[in-house]
Amino acid sequence: MQSAKRLFSLPGAVRLGAAAAVVSVMTVSVTGCSTPSASAGVYTYGQAQSEQIVRLGTITDMRPVVIQKERSSGAGMIAGGALGGVAGSGVGGGVGRDLAIVGGAVLGALAGEKIEEQMGKTQGVELTIRLDNGETRVVAQADDQRLSVGQRVQVISGSGPVRVVPAGR
Repeated sequence: MQSAKRLFSLPGAVRLGAAAAVVSVMTVSVTGCSTPSASAGVYTYGQAQSEQIVRLGTITDMRPVVIQKERSSGAGMIAGGALGGVAGSGVGGGVGRDLAIVGGAVLGALAGEKIEEQMGKTQGVELTIRLDNGETRVVAQADDQRLSVGQRVQVISGSGPVRVVPAGR
């Protein structure tokens, strides 16, 4: 209780800075909890120990793609807005300072959202695969496997996303 009284007795800019720091730490903590992966080598706990179907085929075409996270968590906007508001609080005084705080918060939120959007992108590859049964399949996944046109692969499906990995040796 004593530390809370001390915090509220500090100047406004310091209080705002402390609040922004707390929001930023909480935002980073929350967004770090969920990191979906488009990698063929990553399984969730629920996908482990599940039977999957394996089909064999040959890669007939590959092209680079970008895999974009479906939506932002809002964490970048919150952190950017808080930091922008803190930056604006150091400008001038009175109404001008209030406008600087609001403007800083808005610009910071926009910048934070753009940064989060860029962090949600992964380099991927779209694979066209001719299965041994004659069917053709297209699968997009993270570009973290050594794959090439003409290579024999396993197409793994069943519990969760479809994965393409090199065929056994």
